[in-house]
Amino acid sequence: MWADGPSMITQCPIKPGNSYAYRFNITGQEGTLWWHAHASFLRATVYGALIIRPKSGHSYPFPKPHKEIPILFGEWWNTDVVALEEAAIATGVPPNNSDAYTINGLPGNLYPCSKDKMFSVGVVKGNLYLLRIINAAMNTQLFFKIANHKLTVVAADAVYTKPYVTDVIAIAPGQTVDALLYTDQSIGSSYYMAAHPYASSPTAPFHNTTTRGVIHYIGGASKTQRTKPVLMPELPPFSDTPTAHRFYSNLTSLVGGPHWVPVPRHVDEEMLVTIGLGLEACADNKTCPKFSASMNNHSFVIPKKLSISEAVFNGVEGIFTPDFPDQPPVKFDYTDTNITQTNPGLLFAKKSTSVKVLKFNTTVNLVLQNHALIGVENHPMHLHGFNFHVLAQGFGNYDPTRDRSKYNLVNPQRRNTVAVPVGGWAVTRFRADNPGAWIMHCHIDVHLPFGLAMVFVVENGPTKSTSLPPPPPDLPRC
Repeated sequence: MWADGPSMITQCPIKPGNSYAYRFNITGQEGTLWWHAHASFLRATVYGALIIRPKSGHSYPFPKPHKEIPILFGEWWNTDVVALEEAAIATGVPPNNSDAYTINGLPGNLYPCSKDKMFSVGVVKGNLYLLRIINAAMNTQLFFKIANHKLTVVAADAVYTKPYVTDVIAIAPGQTVDALLYTDQSIGSSYYMAAHPYASSPTAPFHNTTTRGVIHYIGGASKTQRTKPVLMPELPPFSDTPTAHRFYSNLTSLVGGPHWVPVPRHVDEEMLVTIGLGLEACADNKTCPKFSASMNNHSFVIPKKLSISEAVFNGVEGIFTPDFPDQPPVKFDYTDTNITQTNPGLLFAKKSTSVKVLKFNTTVNLVLQNHALIGVENHPMHLHGFNFHVLAQGFGNYDPTRDRSKYNLVNPQRRNTVAVPVGGWAVTRFRADNPGAWIMHCHIDVHLPFGLAMVFVVENGPTKSTSLPPPPPDLPRC
């Protein structure tokens, strides 16, 4: 718990010149996990990945790959990213779009500043490679393809999936995908791998450029083969929601595979939580109105005096309020883009540090519903501390009478970040068996300081091993 990292949720920020030794055990999970700073736009410069392989004597539930290839997407700004974020928070206006997208830190040769800066990897014909794909971009979902190749997805967010063959991968910030690449092309040929935005909002501006790397088939190539043109994949249109939804919704879990967890059937808590953007009401007409964001009309405010985890452990009052609602305070047509003309008050969410308190081992059925108060877009919602089953996804308003029949209770994908469909909903389910304070937030990072977050506080269980241990002595202090 004390190694989770979100500033003022788990602990106070690590001050300049100080350090904090994160301590955690990797148990019962294999695959690719994204490990990153979670305090500010500094995440654009500091991030990494944890590759968790099967322990000795065990193997992957798929053919052994010849080699692993990391594919880490990022964004690059030609400016001070901290100043960029501070200006966005002060004005309530989203920051400027990034100047480039990157693969493993390199923009690729489609950008004028990086003609000779492109990720390149050699492969051998007839081999199987495991791509460890991570979207570490700040605010951009991406489409990814490799020319003339198909990929077989075998894991998502470090959970094994039933093998899914595709020629395109959609991946949101915070998500990881493990995919097998079989190299079946001719020796001496080369193929671009490329990624560009999936821009789900019809109104939000985005940087419509493409980052790319290249794979070369090595070994015994003639001069003629080596001079063949490099083939470029045809990426989906930027706004291709059907392609994105087909990928996101077609993944299923590997039933009976390593670390497989069946869906809990008994539900203790039913929640429907609206997510999306609105406006902030304030007295200063010079800076208002400005963007805000909310979940169930509560716009999350990060504490300043003490972290929520420390407040929970020490019983300190006044840091948060246990009043996050199970349902929207006002029910309305969430997908009606004109609803604020008749009910403008919906735009202005309550600013609060609201948490939902759960008893240990509670099973939560959580429906995430996009609203259209200010535009619509696909929101990647990330839950710390837990994986959840994604039981169903769809468009429009969630209808429990109609949509419960769509639940996959047999082999749903299990993730920690779900891309809630643009103008739609996603049904998730998880068991709260991890005591502590766990933030749930949108992984489009500009939405987090606007307030698109909430916190689950899970109470201690009946034993020492199911209770929150004391914080380590070097836990950062405010």
